[in-house]
Amino acid sequence: MKRPLLATVATLVAALTATVGLVAIGSASQASQKPSQPRATTKLTFGYVSPGPDTWYARDVQGFEYAAKLYGVKVDVLNSEYDQQKELANIESFVAKGVNGISMFSYDDTGADETAVLAGQAHIPVVLTDNVHNAISNGYKVAASVDFDWCGMGKDYANYMAKEWPGQNYAMLAGNFLAPPTVVLDSCMQSQAKKLGKNKLVYFQQTMYDTETAVNLSEDLIASGTKFGILFVMNDDMGAAVSQVLKSHGLLKKVHLMTENGSNVGLALMKQGKLAYTISSSPAWEGMVAFLELYAAAQHRLSATADKEVLLPAIPVTRSVALNPMKVVSWTPGPVDWTLTKDYLPGLVVKA
Repeated sequence: MKRPLLATVATLVAALTATVGLVAIGSASQASQKPSQPRATTKLTFGYVSPGPDTWYARDVQGFEYAAKLYGVKVDVLNSEYDQQKELANIESFVAKGVNGISMFSYDDTGADETAVLAGQAHIPVVLTDNVHNAISNGYKVAASVDFDWCGMGKDYANYMAKEWPGQNYAMLAGNFLAPPTVVLDSCMQSQAKKLGKNKLVYFQQTMYDTETAVNLSEDLIASGTKFGILFVMNDDMGAAVSQVLKSHGLLKKVHLMTENGSNVGLALMKQGKLAYTISSSPAWEGMVAFLELYAAAQHRLSATADKEVLLPAIPVTRSVALNPMKVVSWTPGPVDWTLTKDYLPGLVVKA
């Protein structure tokens, strides 16, 4: 059921996005860090399968395309729109076209597994994104699997609330119960919280990364009378909307809001005192790293069956570090991403 609050939610998200200038990373001060543009040789074409229309997925594509442009690689993008049959058709389309590599971002394990099989039969290298290395663990062969440390994030949230707000119950508005990152983060957060014994989980629902659903669930949570002092929301856009719900019920100063992303929307919330804690995980950087791994495979510097596991770090964010570009990685790809890649993944950035 839709609620009138959604009108103010749209306004809020627009306003927060407009504050990008206050928190954006990758400004003119970084221009000097930009590497020399690689000199492309043989023209390559990569296929990118995106799972759906969520902002995270769009930014991941943007990071991939940003790096591809610098290396002179053509990128074709197909969106599966959370439909398994369409996802399979997208995979088959790229295999039939004979692309030089496939970057696969599936919203569950099925698409990743299918890509590994079909592309492998056609000798096309594959790099998986946010599969939490499940395909590799299940014996499928790919060039690489790129992820953030989702379990580390979950444990970090649990550790932080145990330290800062012991004795308070927590509620969770999760992402998609079928999405591997959500499954891992949720499980690790809950397990760690139970182990620490400082905070009790009293509410746990999935949002499907939909802002309207997050608003409705938070309204239902409050209406239920459930006692909670901590609310975790799986991304910043939903967190912005939920902060309005808390405000409308006079709970904004009483409930500690945590989100996952570290996007400009979340950083603006933090500067306004509406967000207590988040973790920086830039999908643009992740997409860029996925490109670099696939490029290495297409250039035969990385075996198409290497099963390389790439784990990008989880970077905790409080107000004290909210403007540090090496701590809060912008969702817009730029020179800082090259610096971070060289620091965390030495040897991956090469000339064509």
